[in-house]
Amino acid sequence: MKRAGRLVPTCVLSEAASPTLSDGHAVDRFVQIGSLTKVVTGTALTRMAASGVLSLDDPLDRWLPTAPRTGITLLHLARHTSGLPRLPPGRLPRRDPYAAFDRAALDRLLPRIDTLLTCLPGRAEEYSNLGYAVLGAALSAASRMTYAELVTEYVLRPLNITEITANPDPAQRLLAPGFLGRPRKPWTMDGAILPAGGLWATPRAAADMVVRLLVERRLGDPAPSWQTSGPLRWHNGATRHASVFAGAMDDGRWVLIHRLNAVPEETDRAGIQALKASRTSP
Repeated sequence: MKRAGRLVPTCVLSEAASPTLSDGHAVDRFVQIGSLTKVVTGTALTRMAASGVLSLDDPLDRWLPTAPRTGITLLHLARHTSGLPRLPPGRLPRRDPYAAFDRAALDRLLPRIDTLLTCLPGRAEEYSNLGYAVLGAALSAASRMTYAELVTEYVLRPLNITEITANPDPAQRLLAPGFLGRPRKPWTMDGAILPAGGLWATPRAAADMVVRLLVERRLGDPAPSWQTSGPLRWHNGATRHASVFAGAMDDGRWVLIHRLNAVPEETDRAGIQALKASRTSP
């Protein structure tokens, strides 16, 4: 398949069939999973709460030096009901929007975080990458670990998953093919935005995570990061050149689709269609 003259490498994994690969995609190469990272962050939150490290209802200022009494809790951040906007303030460069948003930039925002609220916490849902960046920083403060360390401790190791990471070996990465097949440069997302969308995974490992969290429930009830539509729990993710859809039905059907050079909405539609098709297959 091609989009605007470029190949659209595609990987489809599900319980219904063997992996389907096209245009050079692979189940064992690391790809950006964008906001699917949020379910890892949210699962770390619930696991840390279950371990007594923190409480879901902890006020944000318990763990970070924010303006006091904002009313924001860790659960607000996980549910996108904190009142924080989708993106950090200021104009983000189109080519690599999060490259400059490092921990120092986040720390400069925290004392005035109350001025960024678009509504009172708990009043409305607004999808927020900034909120998950703040949540990740709070989890690191509570655990006294880096983000990579805490998700390994509370999520990846208990799930027996090793192929999800913030910094994979460049030789093991699969990047979108561009002009004359040259790899297109990915977004830089290993700074403060990492907990919101910066992880890399092999499609095989991402699918294992979906099954073990949503179908097998190895770590208990799914984290509040997952979106719910009737019997479907799902999440998607997109960076400039990569998009992913992951979801599972109450009856155990599941799918993970990862595409390069694709329109994210088309990846979502392909995921939904794959679940519908599995319902009608013999």
